[in-house]
Amino acid sequence: MGQHIGRLATAALLAVALTACGGQGDDTATPAPSAGAAFPVTIEHKFGATTIPARPGKVVTVGWNDQDFALAVGVVPVSTREWFTEYPTYPWVQPKLGGKPLPAFSAELNYEAIAQAQPDLIIAIYETVTRQIYDRLSQIAPTVIQAAAYQDEQTPWHVQALTVGTALGKQAEAQALVDKVNAKIAAVKQAHPEFAGKTLVVDYGPDQGQHWLIGAGDPRRSLFDALGFATQDTADEISEERLDLIDHDALLVIGATKAAMLKSPVFSALKVVQTDRTLYTAFETPLAGALSYSGPEALLYALDVLVPQLANALDMNPATPVADLSAIS
Repeated sequence: MGQHIGRLATAALLAVALTACGGQGDDTATPAPSAGAAFPVTIEHKFGATTIPARPGKVVTVGWNDQDFALAVGVVPVSTREWFTEYPTYPWVQPKLGGKPLPAFSAELNYEAIAQAQPDLIIAIYETVTRQIYDRLSQIAPTVIQAAAYQDEQTPWHVQALTVGTALGKQAEAQALVDKVNAKIAAVKQAHPEFAGKTLVVDYGPDQGQHWLIGAGDPRRSLFDALGFATQDTADEISEERLDLIDHDALLVIGATKAAMLKSPVFSALKVVQTDRTLYTAFETPLAGALSYSGPEALLYALDVLVPQLANALDMNPATPVADLSAIS
């Protein structure tokens, strides 16, 4: 299963929600893309600015999902933060690796391992970086973190993509990917106007009667926000006794199978469950990874898998049942 629950626990402790809305929102910290890849490049952030003197040859990604953005523009990190152990097997990741392994250090920050990789650049955007952490990482190599315009771990996905692209000298590639994702989202919204305004709940990693409801803007529901779905009022952890809070227009369970969830009489009695408006995917699936890493190519993959089943969930037609996402993804 990898480090899925460990990241969830960290998220709970830090109370984070990554704001990502498919190209929507505040772009004040978005680096302007350019046709060239001239260096040095300076990227402003919450502790000042980082200057990257030359195109990086060895990149280490420290943020939980930063590797997905580097790989999307064709840069394979020499070391990454461990999260989902299945990550190198994902269909949008495998072609980028070309059969080679993707080295990773532990789920916790390991300065010694980062230094041993001898990076020219460290990317730590999707992580809560304190001044002390930033200073220590910067002693190893130039370090790029979130901009001052955003709170910790609240950088919109498209800003993260363009920031990483700028740092790696891949501005044009990053912009092309952002445009591709936004175009696909626009096409889906046009084809499925029924999504707009419907409340979709994401229940992340339910375990032993506890449920984690993902709030608006978190990367694990960024596609739903972008597609026009509304978010439930309650976020963070709830108990089995408050499952009425997830009984809305649609529900996505990430991290548990349908069979496992239906063992709960309280869950099984929910109207959103009984009327086949609930989608399920286990943590081991590429879909769970795509929604968690939320890089441009991960989002494209998730759109292909999710959209037909979201349409089935909302049409209230027994002839179009929701498929088992753990089986098709």
